[in-house]
Amino acid sequence: MQITLDVPEDIAADLAAKGENLPRAALEALAIEEYRAQKLSTAQLRRLLGYQIRMQAHAFLKKHGVYLHYTLADLE
Repeated sequence: MQITLDVPEDIAADLAAKGENLPRAALEALAIEEYRAQKLSTAQLRRLLGYQIRMQAHAFLKKHGVYLHYTLADLE
């Protein structure tokens, strides 16, 4: 599915001038928020962001200060 966002030109230009890859930044923001809300699993987050291995998803979450979802069974 493709999603389109309307961003005011001046804001888009400012962000792009600062080196932001706007489509990627929007995708990552969506992934982070949906993972935090427990609407995405780690595997789904990995697929959404195009990572090949789980550790890449873990590193992405750590970089953004997001804790992994662990259950008591995972801990044991």
